[in-house]
Amino acid sequence: MASDFNFHGLKSADRLPSPSGTALAIIKLVQRDDATPQQIVQLLKTDPALSGRILSFANSAAFGARRPVVSLQDAVVLVGMTAVRNFALSLSLVGKHATGACSGFDYDRYWSRALMLAVANAAVIAWERTIPPEEGFTLGLLTDIGRLALATAWPDKYGACLRETDEQALIALELSHFAIDHDTLSYLLMADWGLPAIFIDALKQCHQPTPDPTDTSRVARLARQLAFARRLCDYCLADDMYRTILLPALEKQARHFSIETGTLATLATSLLSQWQEWGKLIHINTDQRESSPELTASIEPDLLGLDILLVDDDPMMLKRLTKQLTDAGHRVGVCRDGHSALKNLVEQSFQLLLTDWRMAHMDGVELSRTIRASALGKSLYIIMLTATDNEEGLLEAFDAGIDDFVTKPVSIRVLLARIRAAQRIIALQQELQIERQEQERATAELAVVNRRLQQLANTDLLTKLPNRRYALNRLEQEWEAAKRHIRPLCVFMLDLDFFKLVNDTLGHDIGDQVLAHTAEVMRDTVRTNDVVCRLGGEEFLIITPNTDAAAALLLAERIRSAIETRQLNGAALPRPVTASIGVACSTSFPQGWQDLVKMADHAVFQVKKASRNAVKLAS
Repeated sequence: MASDFNFHGLKSADRLPSPSGTALAIIKLVQRDDATPQQIVQLLKTDPALSGRILSFANSAAFGARRPVVSLQDAVVLVGMTAVRNFALSLSLVGKHATGACSGFDYDRYWSRALMLAVANAAVIAWERTIPPEEGFTLGLLTDIGRLALATAWPDKYGACLRETDEQALIALELSHFAIDHDTLSYLLMADWGLPAIFIDALKQCHQPTPDPTDTSRVARLARQLAFARRLCDYCLADDMYRTILLPALEKQARHFSIETGTLATLATSLLSQWQEWGKLIHINTDQRESSPELTASIEPDLLGLDILLVDDDPMMLKRLTKQLTDAGHRVGVCRDGHSALKNLVEQSFQLLLTDWRMAHMDGVELSRTIRASALGKSLYIIMLTATDNEEGLLEAFDAGIDDFVTKPVSIRVLLARIRAAQRIIALQQELQIERQEQERATAELAVVNRRLQQLANTDLLTKLPNRRYALNRLEQEWEAAKRHIRPLCVFMLDLDFFKLVNDTLGHDIGDQVLAHTAEVMRDTVRTNDVVCRLGGEEFLIITPNTDAAAALLLAERIRSAIETRQLNGAALPRPVTASIGVACSTSFPQGWQDLVKMADHAVFQVKKASRNAVKLAS
């Protein structure tokens, strides 16, 4: 029926989603090796609204520009051409299709998921580079564009399809109604927009039910990355209960990318932060959380159906038990031997293993023992099917790691009763996991709050410099380090000249501006290892580790000159801002760091008593 689908007819009638002309031109330009920022700027100038949003994007907190960005040229250079492409594409599509006429299509949910998948895919690709991470963002954003296309082209019919069926049967229903499915339509749109062929090939492999895990080609690796990014997306958007269900499969897949559980939690937190930042920039709702669709398929109000792997070399037994377990609300995978069962357990997530005892090559006891010896067996519930009730044999099976057994011929009522016991245990494990995650999250949040409080306690709010408390503690540490490693240590006591005159003449607001400006000048002038602190009022302390007297005098003079040269703009100061600096070094044999401070303080007093706006080394 695919031949009945008229892609070009729909495109000509403007019934398919498409980026704006400017965004499409930027997409194609950035793919060229010889593209320049100047060419991007010329394209942006044809769309004033997009130009304004690009400038806002460049001035956002995400890029931390030191000064306001007012020209498109500066914005493109700061942000980067690929990021401009991503922003223009996202903004263009979201702006045109944030809402629509398809009543059964959740536009907010679609864009929320598309953005999260874009962010997740870029992060996964950055972990193991197959394409530039920025390109991964574009691929993630457009992965499900076919869904939006069907909702745009046939809003009424597609809305009815969404209400009529679930996700698993949607593809078949789309083919019967539209002669195309949303996956195929995604490939067509991406090809039409000139996106790289590797995007489309990887997306096709990602949609295959059983991709080849041994394929190491670039396309196959990108497809696996996209599949993992989709799992990450599901996890990040899930509520706490649903996350517990999703986590085992996610952890298993993460191990293929050498991502440990601790790193995975940090990655998910980072992705949520990036997702929310992008959502603010392009006006996508990032408040959505999703619950498990399995909640409606429970066999008891408090017990969810399980993912069960059924292992038996008897095809009739497999067929009968599969049907009975599926009818009871469980999801069943089947294997004919222990080796294939191990492979399935590695590649997929199961909660319960139901295995026969007597099988060729690897029997149920050996399979159980192998599983319990690996990370797979930590949370897997194992029930053995056996034709014997021999006590020694059962003891061997329990020693191998099984949790329960059912004798053959299998009574489905007895088997389901044993599985219900397993469900209760698994539900308790999930509840404990949720509690543990909540405790970890609360602990992490408390640690963040404590760090912020510690930072506030050690920071001068006006100048954002370390305060007196931090300065004295840090100086004590540097003094001990200098003694231990036999290295010189110098401190500067800096005092702004005639600062009281500024406050008395222009008021404390201007005085505060002078202090903040002077702090910025000092930060820009000192070296990486130097520490600038505000002691209070117009007094500052500068700690310079591993610095002798000669180097300290040169640095102090550079600071004094910078303060004198870089005056505060826009303030009619009664006289230029200058500073008197006293320098004290450990090579002058002070008894302790307190003496070092006193020496520097005495030196600055001598400067102020004489000419001011000068540097003096304490003798």
